[in-house]
Amino acid sequence: MELTGAMWRKSTRSSGNGGNCVEIADNLPGLVAVRDSKDPAGPTLVFGPRVWRAFVAQVTER
Repeated sequence: MELTGAMWRKSTRSSGNGGNCVEIADNLPGLVAVRDSKDPAGPTLVFGPRVWRAFVAQVTER
């Protein structure tokens, strides 16, 4: 999958955790990409926007 043009960002809540965080790129048409901030060249997970919203809703509900 081509992720050229992805603009990666970390959550503002991730500071102070020793660098253990993920980055997301939600500027890609019809996709949300997720990667480990410590391994930016490593594997990337890709979700559709609806699935990503459902995931975030479940995580923030807890």
